[in-house]
Amino acid sequence: MSAAEDAEWLRWVTKQFGSIAGKDKEIDLEEFKTALQVKESFFAERFFALFDTDGSGTISLDELLKALGLLVHGNETDKLRFLFKVYDVDGSGSIDPEELRLVLRWCLRESALALPEPRLADLTRALFEAADKDRSGSITFEELRQELEAFPGVMENLSISAASWLQPPPPAQRSGRPRYLTRLYWHNHRSTVAFLGGYIGLNLLLFALAALRHAGLGGWLAVARGCGQCLNFNCAFLAVLMLRRCLTWLRTTPVAEVLPLDQHVAFHQLVGYVVLALAAAHTGAHVANFSEYQLWGGGALRLQWGDLGQPAPLTLWWYLLSPRPGAGGLGDTAAQTGLALQGLLVTMVTFSCPCVRRSGHFQLFYWTHLSYILVWTLLILHGPHFWKWFAVPGCLFVLEKVVGLAGRRTGGLRIVEVNLLPSKVTHLVIERPQFFHYKPGDFVYLNIPAIATYEWHPFTISSAPEQQETLWLHVRSLGQWTNKLYEYFQQPELPSPELKPLSRSLREKRSRCWTQGWAGLGETHRLCSVKCYVDGPYGTPTRRIFTSEHAVLIGAGIGITPFASILQSIMYRYRRRKQSCPSCHHSWCEDLRDEEMTLRKVDFIWINRDQKHFEWFVSLLTKLEMEQAEQEPGGRFLEMHMYMTSALGKNDMKGVGLQLALDLLATQEQRDSITGLRTRTQPGRPDWSKVFGKVAEEKKGKVQVFFCGSPALAKVIRAHCERFGFRFFKENF
Repeated sequence: MSAAEDAEWLRWVTKQFGSIAGKDKEIDLEEFKTALQVKESFFAERFFALFDTDGSGTISLDELLKALGLLVHGNETDKLRFLFKVYDVDGSGSIDPEELRLVLRWCLRESALALPEPRLADLTRALFEAADKDRSGSITFEELRQELEAFPGVMENLSISAASWLQPPPPAQRSGRPRYLTRLYWHNHRSTVAFLGGYIGLNLLLFALAALRHAGLGGWLAVARGCGQCLNFNCAFLAVLMLRRCLTWLRTTPVAEVLPLDQHVAFHQLVGYVVLALAAAHTGAHVANFSEYQLWGGGALRLQWGDLGQPAPLTLWWYLLSPRPGAGGLGDTAAQTGLALQGLLVTMVTFSCPCVRRSGHFQLFYWTHLSYILVWTLLILHGPHFWKWFAVPGCLFVLEKVVGLAGRRTGGLRIVEVNLLPSKVTHLVIERPQFFHYKPGDFVYLNIPAIATYEWHPFTISSAPEQQETLWLHVRSLGQWTNKLYEYFQQPELPSPELKPLSRSLREKRSRCWTQGWAGLGETHRLCSVKCYVDGPYGTPTRRIFTSEHAVLIGAGIGITPFASILQSIMYRYRRRKQSCPSCHHSWCEDLRDEEMTLRKVDFIWINRDQKHFEWFVSLLTKLEMEQAEQEPGGRFLEMHMYMTSALGKNDMKGVGLQLALDLLATQEQRDSITGLRTRTQPGRPDWSKVFGKVAEEKKGKVQVFFCGSPALAKVIRAHCERFGFRFFKENF
């Protein structure tokens, strides 16, 4: 840090100390724990004991600043000696195996890792044997220094972050120009920007033409007519954006390179808000036109009122709620149907908000959204020309619904097997329909009458298309319906499977899979026969993977689901393409006859919060690693990268020992202690600059990044993709 940063940090530490310390200007152990915000108390107690140089049981400001100054500004020897004292619990001047085992146990807790005692013993043994150079039965300070120096970058990182847990967060840096106004952003989003520009331009053109055509009737009426013409287009366009079967087909055509089909849901939401705004402007313009006419037209608009036949002014409410000649619409009910439409649109938009859909009130969203049928009906009654705009989209929409209903209700399918994972993920195994064809990464809508009769929810198919007899769905319990699903299959009694030939073949196949190690640890495996319905499949952006040259697949948590199917299918095709000579063992690739696969390299990145969330697909990834080791010993075609965000890294004093032990044991056993994979699980979050920099250096061809996970992480990855010039696709349905 610079001198100015040192002074600022010193002022910050002094201020923090003053807010915690009492009148005695000292802090005790409990106050110290609060200041450190550590998960466990072991390291807080060790740090407190080392900071309390006079042994008084409290830390003064001078003691704190002296210790922190040593950690931040001291040399490597000073910082390493402090780390050594943390591990030397009894203060004997050396670290024995029991002390190392105790520290590693607390390191595991700090990193939210749960390993059995024999595994902890293996970690202790690996680190102790590596550090105890003279085989004296204890680790001295010099031996610890030699061991740490053997790992590149550990000492430097430890020096940088020795006191990072007590430093203020860096101020957020904001660029002078918004990202959306940069040239790089426009280049990477040219199809989306062009489509959005064309959409805005078409609306402006329609508004201008309609307004000019009715300009002689008054300004407000011209505005109303212009908004009405835009509403004709947008209300029909809303249907086009939800033609999922048509959009799935379009993904297979060259149009997919021009139109932003992957953002159809986002555009549907945008157009919905535009429709609501146009409807409000349309209604407001008509009301303003009526008020202006009554105010400046001398009250000429009158009707007969009462038995005496005395003329009375026409009121606004009468104008809005009563049919009258020349009002427009079928039966002169334009005002009444317009008000009904305004109310329905407000209701639909309100209950479409994420706070409603994700707070256990999905039924409100579902039933209010079904009012689109009434909306389109009222639009036909309200606008004399709407049917011309709606004819083609409406027919396609009805056709899709008919095909979907026919496919859903013609003989329901059965859930024949369920696996309940401790991380509250429900793995469903469903009979595959005879003529059900899909692509890797596609999704379906699932309905289980036993859970909710009318609810359909989208889930990505996690099995490969080459798996002929069953479909796999992995459902994480996040909302009301998914929690009900998990609880339903926890019941002690479920409908038992029927003894049919298909069921017997499935059971034989499942027993083979389970003996091959496909069962995850801690799963509750049950056979059942629960009726369900499936609507789909529907395409997603991941269909582009097989036309990529270098694909980077990034899944966060359950976001691995679409990539489970894709990875299986990739390795299946890779096995078919890879050939070798039985004599000289020379290997080469043959062209696929059924489908072209231009992939030259696949990087798979999986980010999880803690250890238990890796159980979802570890068995699948293990099998993929084994297959690739057989096909290509170098293992360069499919490269896996695992990250665990709750784990402490080597640059943290509370985690450096554990990470060194995990590295040593992984090297000895050729497998990771956290997941059991050959790929070592990295602690913390990925450094996207380094990750994408390495991808760019490999020069395996045009890079396309496919992501499935949280929107917040998507923004971060998208920004880095723009920086490196990679195409970014986010799973969205």
